[in-house]
Amino acid sequence: MPATFRALRAHKTDAGIETRLESLTDADLMEGDVTVRVEASTINFKDGLALTGRSPILRTFPIIPGIDFAGVVETSANPGFAAGDRVVLNGWGVGETWHGGYAQRARVKGEWLVRLPDSLSTTRAMAIGTAGYTAMLCVMTLERQGVTPGSGDILVTGAAGGVGSISIALLSALGHRVVASSRRAEAEGDYLRSLGAAEVIDAAEFSGPARPIGKERWAGVVDS
Repeated sequence: MPATFRALRAHKTDAGIETRLESLTDADLMEGDVTVRVEASTINFKDGLALTGRSPILRTFPIIPGIDFAGVVETSANPGFAAGDRVVLNGWGVGETWHGGYAQRARVKGEWLVRLPDSLSTTRAMAIGTAGYTAMLCVMTLERQGVTPGSGDILVTGAAGGVGSISIALLSALGHRVVASSRRAEAEGDYLRSLGAAEVIDAAEFSGPARPIGKERWAGVVDS
């Protein structure tokens, strides 16, 4: 009898999206050349939209949600990975069109995986998660465009969210002066300043008609 594992699987019904905790086997997984024992995943904004059915994130049914995961390779037909390798996955349609991280096992294409360094546990990798990964990509993009700590203020919108929060922490640690934009500036101000924001402004400032601009106010923006 095939070994079973537990998974949260989403089904499309006449009433909407219905999620069930189910016992599955490897036969329920999609085709791929690497099978991973999942040790950790995160709950991203996109996952919340998927599970509540508030946005058409899920494209095929039934499907295991979860847009990221970290774990240990169990079997591999991919020359880049071997059993025992610790890996992380972000994106690639996983949790949207491909079975994702809300399960004890996942089977994916090896080129989607990144091997974890010895210094980073699977749990820590998911504490950073897709939000941290995205935030760092934003920071690296600003650097590639020549933005330096002396270039001027960096605006971070959606500042109290996952990407926004980590972006503030990263940019501040690198020496940038960060201005945080939030729809709840008064309530979230102390939190955002604790992350390193030098200034917190109300997002409503950007909701009115465009204003004439002389010198650009921002050296760069992380618009999340």
